[in-house]
Amino acid sequence: MTAVRETLKTHLPAPAANAIRVSRDALNRASQWPAATFHPWRRESIQQLAAFKDKHRGQRCFIIGNGPSLKQTDLSHLKNELTLGQNRIYLAFPEMGFSTSYYLSVNDLVIEQCSQEIQALSMPRFVSWRARKWLRPQENLFFIHTTYTGEKFARDARERVWEGGTVTYTSLQVAYFLGFSQVILVGVDHNYVTQGKPNATVVSQGDDPNHFHPGYFGKGFRWQLPDLVQWEDAYRLARRTYEADGREVLDATVGGKLTVFPKVEYGSLFK
Repeated sequence: MTAVRETLKTHLPAPAANAIRVSRDALNRASQWPAATFHPWRRESIQQLAAFKDKHRGQRCFIIGNGPSLKQTDLSHLKNELTLGQNRIYLAFPEMGFSTSYYLSVNDLVIEQCSQEIQALSMPRFVSWRARKWLRPQENLFFIHTTYTGEKFARDARERVWEGGTVTYTSLQVAYFLGFSQVILVGVDHNYVTQGKPNATVVSQGDDPNHFHPGYFGKGFRWQLPDLVQWEDAYRLARRTYEADGREVLDATVGGKLTVFPKVEYGSLFK
């Protein structure tokens, strides 16, 4: 099948090949829809998520990324703020002195390898519907239907959510659903030392230079190389959606390379 696909890519005009890819992706999403809509675990999550819609209307939230810049960020300022942490952010909890208000993870490799750690958390957690392979239903654990394809910005997290290639884009959609009028990014460095083909799965050979903790994706951990171009396209969609609705996303990452959102000096947010 792979050989056939490569032959088609080589010989078909680009518009035709793209049309075939889009159709294939749509069919794949359609095949996921019944379980992601009617499975008892999903039905329960959908019902429970109703209580979270616009819960924080008019408030601000900090989405905490996992970049090395967190080591240069005074996170004590966030102790009494509403925060949304991602993936292995819990490795920072002991030093932070507090846990994030919310947690989100949609990456299969992270969830598979860290399922016990995620299951042990107690704050409201949003995980992909695919996570049901590794996580069991639990209080404050909500399955959201995320997909790799089908570009969109979901204003309602109970519906299908496009991942945009990065957990932070998914978090922006969940933050919107929660009602936040201002979302501030910290630790979203948008800069990776490790290079290679975007989305390729690799195995870490030593300490992790791309995150705040050397063991984040430490030796032996399987992870996917970033697709920064796709991420930026997704972020631009998020910015347009927030601004069209009179909301805003600001970037307070110390030394961050992301240029999509307006920059703000981190310390100025607490004066």
